[in-house]
Amino acid sequence: MLMNHTNQTEDDLFSCYSPAIVGYRYFAVLWGCAVTITGTVGNLLTILAFALDPRLRTRFNVLIINLAVADLLSCTILQPISVDSYLHLRWRSGQLWCNIFGLLLFLSNSVSIITLCLVAVSRYLLVAKRAVFERVFSDRGLVLLLISAWALSLASFGPLWPIYVFVPNVCMCSIHKTRGRPYTTILLLFSFLISLCCIGVFYLLIYRRVLIASQALLRYRFSRRSSRKKPASSTQGTNDSGVESGMANTCGWEISSQADLAQNTNEISCENHSQSNQSSDKASHSSATKSPPDIVPTSSSPRPAPTNVAPSSHSTALGEKETKRVTHMCLTVFLCVVICFVPFLLLNIADKHNRAPQVLHMFCANLTWLNSCINPMLYAVMNRQFRQAYHVLLTRAAAPFTCLWTRCSTLKS
Repeated sequence: MLMNHTNQTEDDLFSCYSPAIVGYRYFAVLWGCAVTITGTVGNLLTILAFALDPRLRTRFNVLIINLAVADLLSCTILQPISVDSYLHLRWRSGQLWCNIFGLLLFLSNSVSIITLCLVAVSRYLLVAKRAVFERVFSDRGLVLLLISAWALSLASFGPLWPIYVFVPNVCMCSIHKTRGRPYTTILLLFSFLISLCCIGVFYLLIYRRVLIASQALLRYRFSRRSSRKKPASSTQGTNDSGVESGMANTCGWEISSQADLAQNTNEISCENHSQSNQSSDKASHSSATKSPPDIVPTSSSPRPAPTNVAPSSHSTALGEKETKRVTHMCLTVFLCVVICFVPFLLLNIADKHNRAPQVLHMFCANLTWLNSCINPMLYAVMNRQFRQAYHVLLTRAAAPFTCLWTRCSTLKS
């Protein structure tokens, strides 16, 4: 009798059955299967592309691979178990695996968020403080940062091992609602909400930097068009042109490095614009050592227009297009991360007494699953070289089936 009572209690402890969620569970199962397949394929392709294509082995892409490893852990190990739990509306793996599941869940999500922060910081330093970027994100520094991300996440969520329990509201193992507070509340705030705010701030700074660079580039081109229409008749006008040249060259580098383009279109355009000014600067420096290198002395004759300068309207269109692309990319990244995590975190912090509907808790928890499969699309598919590497890998994988299909078609005909 005691055994039957104990078994019944155990069944109740690991059950999330409720008439209100019987229909919703099928949506959760389909959603979980889609996330498992998409995330596993996408993250594996990202890792294989990095391993096989030498062009992708950059310091920035090392962060992308760390993100893919954390997401792959979630997609391939944790997600199928969550799907099974929703399908049967109960936890069928026992208490030990419940503890392991809870630890791995928060470990992978924490590493993912920290890596997203490192991505945002690296992008900002690359366009704003190149020297600091070279020191912090050197080969050795990058290895230390990645090891620190995993160690910090493990040190933060490892001590919570005794309070990883099955939570019926989300039908999977997680942190106990009340045990461990206020440590758990502070940890979740710093690990997720504060980190998300940092990501948003750095992407805002990146956008502001790119916008300023784009505006400076447009002013420079306007000044160049004006200087071609009339001869340089004063030292001030010529000096402004020389200074604008250096500014435009810097701005072009900022835009192209932030956008992470392979061809560096804007940089080449700005360099072409400033070639004639640079040659004049060198001549000026050799004849008048007291003049600054970037300032051109007064000339009595009009300066010949450079012959290899791209059309100004075309260059302006490229700059505006690049600015919009960078803006959309940053906004998409930040909004997707916010949509994935913020509803779940706010609901768990605000609903201390479980008064919100169970379906709402489940839906917010299911949104966090999206984070593990959407990162390859946000950080890799937007990159032309990753897209090409994906195409090569998929073509090679489909080659045996293509040959088989061609052979069968030939035999039929």
